[in-house]
Amino acid sequence: MHRRTFLAASSALAAATLTPGVSLAADADLLSAPWTGPYGGVPPFDKVKVADFAPAIEAAMAAELAEVEAIAANPEPPTFANTIEALERTGDAKDRIDTLSGIWSGTLSTPEMRAVEKEMAPKDAAHDDAILQNTALFKRIETVYEARTTSGLTPEQQRLTWVYWNRFVRAGARLTPEAKARVGAINQELAQNFTAFSQNLLADETDYVLYLRTESELKGLPGDVRDAAAGAAAERGHKGEFAILNTRSSIDPFLTYSTRRDLREKVWRNFYSRGDNGDAHDNNAIIKKILKLRVERARLLGYPTHAHWRLDNAMAKTPENAMALMMRVWPSAIARVREEVAEMQAIADREKAGVKIEPWDYRFYAEKVRAQRYNLDMNEVKAYLQLDKLREGMFWASGQIYGFTYHPVTDVPVAHPDIKIWEVKAADGTHVGLWYLDPYARAGKRSGAWMNAYRSQEKFRGKITTIVSNNANFVKGAPGEPVLISWDDATTLFHEFGHALHGLNSDVNYPSLAGTAVARDYVEFPSQVNEEWLATPEVLNRFALHHQTGKPMPAALAAKIEKAHTFRQGFDVTEYLSSALIDMKLHLAGDADIDPDAFEREELTKLGMPRELPMRHRTPQFQHVFASDGYSAGYYSYLWSEVLAHDAYGAFTEAGGPYDKAVAKRLHDTVMSIGNTVDPAQAYRNFRGRDPDVKAYLRDKGFPTT
Repeated sequence: MHRRTFLAASSALAAATLTPGVSLAADADLLSAPWTGPYGGVPPFDKVKVADFAPAIEAAMAAELAEVEAIAANPEPPTFANTIEALERTGDAKDRIDTLSGIWSGTLSTPEMRAVEKEMAPKDAAHDDAILQNTALFKRIETVYEARTTSGLTPEQQRLTWVYWNRFVRAGARLTPEAKARVGAINQELAQNFTAFSQNLLADETDYVLYLRTESELKGLPGDVRDAAAGAAAERGHKGEFAILNTRSSIDPFLTYSTRRDLREKVWRNFYSRGDNGDAHDNNAIIKKILKLRVERARLLGYPTHAHWRLDNAMAKTPENAMALMMRVWPSAIARVREEVAEMQAIADREKAGVKIEPWDYRFYAEKVRAQRYNLDMNEVKAYLQLDKLREGMFWASGQIYGFTYHPVTDVPVAHPDIKIWEVKAADGTHVGLWYLDPYARAGKRSGAWMNAYRSQEKFRGKITTIVSNNANFVKGAPGEPVLISWDDATTLFHEFGHALHGLNSDVNYPSLAGTAVARDYVEFPSQVNEEWLATPEVLNRFALHHQTGKPMPAALAAKIEKAHTFRQGFDVTEYLSSALIDMKLHLAGDADIDPDAFEREELTKLGMPRELPMRHRTPQFQHVFASDGYSAGYYSYLWSEVLAHDAYGAFTEAGGPYDKAVAKRLHDTVMSIGNTVDPAQAYRNFRGRDPDVKAYLRDKGFPTT
């Protein structure tokens, strides 16, 4: 029952059982069986066959329902041990098969795997609801919950009891049978639409590739960008050509350096029209369905909108609180964009380019401004940012803060040859967990960067260590050549590693409370604070090494990066925040009949969105929000958590610096190790001694603090 990705909303009481006539093959059984091998067992990636997923998932569902029903039917009076702890012991097989199927869906997708997703998504939703809407089970949970403060439970046990009770209530455990059935039907329909949205987006990311063939088309592109494009083309059967993929890691450098304005526009339009091309992969109709279903479910559950339902369980508590923070920042962000555009236009005019700055010009001319104002060429910086060296830098910094060391592992199966593994050890040499790195883009892999927990840490059934992964979409260079990444990509690398560190530091008893199983607007806090260590001299001096000379980044260049820290923050903040605002506005609109494209245009106009840049995630490609309930009405969480992160890092700078041991220990003890055993607002106060202050965030962006 301790889902790493738990569907908080629920569906009908239908039980999931094996399809009639289907027997579970021995190979399929391997996918949900307890993991064997070293390190407490490891995922059997070498045993996976896509054809085995559906029967294995169905068998795991049936097994979990039997476990849960035994708890619900227990004739003994409900106790924490025979109800809450008993639930923590259920669903292990389901968790294991979900790990494997999730990896294949997200990073190794094929037509066969997409067919499995379509078939199993509604069944998975129904399965979760068969548990969450089990009346007898909820009565037992509620009995334990009502006695939680008087029955001798520890604070962690009280927190776990609340988590279960709250999860079931929010899923509709108190509804009438008719309302439960309708919520269940909604969840199954949502699951189908989430899958369709993801698969449409993946198709557009895979199919829209720009192949370059002439020197004229390559004009302006640095050598490493050309090498990466050549490698991407060769992988796709276009040896001798250069491929600009329809993913952010590929298009960003092209838009930054290409002097071919016509091609920049083509690449830009391909990328920002994903899911919005009026064809078989268009996502607009799916979005309309999702929004209607979400508001209907929210009202059945007693909330005026989906946004109110989502934030009731978050640190922000209400949509109004989240909107207030966003609108505190928005005017400063768009004002800065106007300043940035004016500087860029002035350069274009001096060069007699005869252009008015358009969205496909922003990155290109921003680099010219950066070079003129700060004498800083980010391509010069990139020469020092080798992916492998930065990974070593992450390891070193986390060793200074948390005492971890990292040791390569080669005797464990992986899902793809690009994936590498390290064993993580504590300062005393004891095993902490495994860290998997899957860094490169490939066909069938969703775009972006993310962290997974393959196994959650726990202690109540003995010491079980975590297995976590980081995933990215860097473009491979030529064989034997180091992969050079941008400063923005390096920041993302440290960000995602922060999520992994949150999981690796976890030291709790119960898996449902472990690691990153915290409120959505708190989970980004550990990842965002980890970004801060990238720019420290200690990391740059040791690990920002030139890919040809091996010499460290010169102090003068590092000083230029620091001086330019607030450069282009108008673009960065506005690009992100416009997406967060549209997400919230879509989910506060109730049951209005929304045309997603029109709504996006009209609301951005009301907000005064600058015409020279788009949302970071336009609505038809907003996977955070429409590929699951994950960040729906919750994309504001990155801003909320970044406020926490900058304020928290201030505790280091106010003390002995970024590697202050006393502050690091306090961060570990009050944030990184405790998972969800403490309310996040209280956990932050325990670390900082007060509530967060937004001024540290505003100063970091160079925005007014008054």
